[in-house]
Amino acid sequence: MTGSRTQQILRSVFGHAGFRPHQEEIIRQLVDGGDALVIMPTGGGKSLCYQLPSLVRDGVGIVVSPLIALMHDQVVALRQLGVRAEYLNSSLSADEARRVENALRADELDLLYVAPERLLTDRFLSRLDHARIALFAIDEAHCVSQWGHDFRPEYVQLSTLHERYPRIPRIALTATADAPTRAEIAQRLQLENARHFVTGFDRPNIRYHVRMEASGAREALLRFIREKHAGEAGIIYCLSRKRVDEVAAWLNTQGLTALPYHAGMDAESRRRAQERFLNDDGVIVVATIAFGMGIDKPDVRFVAHLNLPKSLEAYYQETGRAGRDGLPADAWMRYNLSDAIQLQRMIAESDADEDHKRIERQKLDAMLGYCELTACRRQSLLGYFGDTLPEPCGNCDNCLSPPQTWDATTAAQMALSCVHRTGQRFGAAYLIDVLLGKDNERIRSFSHHSLSTFGIGRDLSANDWRAVFRQLVARGYLFADHDAFGGLRLTEQCRPLLRGEEMLQLAKQEAPAKRDRKSHNGKSRGGVAVSGDPLFEALRQRRRELAQQQGVPPYVVFHDSTLAAMAAERPQSLHEFAGLPGVGERKLDTYGAAFLEVIKEHLASQ
Repeated sequence: MTGSRTQQILRSVFGHAGFRPHQEEIIRQLVDGGDALVIMPTGGGKSLCYQLPSLVRDGVGIVVSPLIALMHDQVVALRQLGVRAEYLNSSLSADEARRVENALRADELDLLYVAPERLLTDRFLSRLDHARIALFAIDEAHCVSQWGHDFRPEYVQLSTLHERYPRIPRIALTATADAPTRAEIAQRLQLENARHFVTGFDRPNIRYHVRMEASGAREALLRFIREKHAGEAGIIYCLSRKRVDEVAAWLNTQGLTALPYHAGMDAESRRRAQERFLNDDGVIVVATIAFGMGIDKPDVRFVAHLNLPKSLEAYYQETGRAGRDGLPADAWMRYNLSDAIQLQRMIAESDADEDHKRIERQKLDAMLGYCELTACRRQSLLGYFGDTLPEPCGNCDNCLSPPQTWDATTAAQMALSCVHRTGQRFGAAYLIDVLLGKDNERIRSFSHHSLSTFGIGRDLSANDWRAVFRQLVARGYLFADHDAFGGLRLTEQCRPLLRGEEMLQLAKQEAPAKRDRKSHNGKSRGGVAVSGDPLFEALRQRRRELAQQQGVPPYVVFHDSTLAAMAAERPQSLHEFAGLPGVGERKLDTYGAAFLEVIKEHLASQ
């Protein structure tokens, strides 16, 4: 009986004919009263795993989230489905909070989102003592990890839930957790006996593009947006607030709608930027890492990085904000060696202890190694998280346009010897001048014009040498010493290479047009023409009007994927409309006639 009720709610409330992979198992585990730890990629359907059981089980589902924006967005979306959902956080007035608490006491809620700080107060826990609770869901569970970049101290105290309410099922969910982090989550939240569901980290709809670009990255980004994602939403990440402001201002002069977002802005400016991003079509946010966690916007068509992320965990989480609706999206990055040096300096100058710094350095090394790959990026990215992909993905830059490689053994030996003979205290630019035999005053002042490595690298260009040094750093043969102003130093790993005991293949540097030419144009979604298609655009306009009338983001009315299905199937009746993905009973009643009208008008005009 429970299974049929679950299927009935899935169809009638959420508008889905079936489950995504692993959702049904997770939901059954909770409905039956068991605990679960879920690692599922962004866009994989994590929310349904606790929302649906909250409707099946008696009582209210309590969802713990650190993100005010996400709480608001999910509650708005649930209300559109006819679900009795509320949230409690610092954004509410005293009267609003009292209204929500009264609804909880009166057993009038299906789901209640609450910030961990609020949940852990004696006052709120005493309210829960007298409530019928269906389950506890702990979202963004990686925040419990003290080694993670999103650590929240209050998350450690959430073990209170198991101690105080041992019979109520709990589910902890995150998109980013390697094996050690999963173990830490289970231990700190007392989920050792929970079933673990690691559903895989692959986001096959995201295409990865990564290139080193010593200069011109901003112009390359503009070309990419105009050619692949004109008029579409995107997020651009930069390392500094200053660059965020500069890039956003420049993109606006180029005819795009770009908004800055960083912690140096006042709260009202950040709120307005986020609101425009969620509610308007084609808005681009240029941001530091202060933006994005908890953003539930499904139609972000690209995430771009103009600087190197500090870890593969950060990169995976940030790129995962693209294509949450499952339609094609791009993860595009341009970086240079100075990014790595700056991040190394930030790690060294942080207040963290040495163990933490060592882990951060290892994570940065892994990030650099990923960037310098010549093989399938998706296989490497998944492998980092303990996942596997048997065959190359066919949907990253290296698969689509395999980079040429060359035997760089001799060149690498020259570079490493030059580092050694100049005293391991100079940066790449100076070392390249020595290798190229530049007879200048600085080189003469150190007598480096008399070294055996002076001028031995004239067969390569300065650009070629920059690529050699960058890849030697990325592969761990050299590291930038922040105490010596970024001077390059040898590592133990370089010894076999210097002795001629190993060979080294490096990627050749190619022109941007050659490496980018096979990128998809972003105008087709799963084989269905959408952006630019007259019917799709008319449906999108109707969605925008309906959303504005209610003061909600357009995607809360329907996702792009549902509009694409409308444009492809062109239903003629409410019965046919009900069969579209994402159309439940409430949305059929609320919106069916309005969208059918658009479809009929379009067909009549042809």
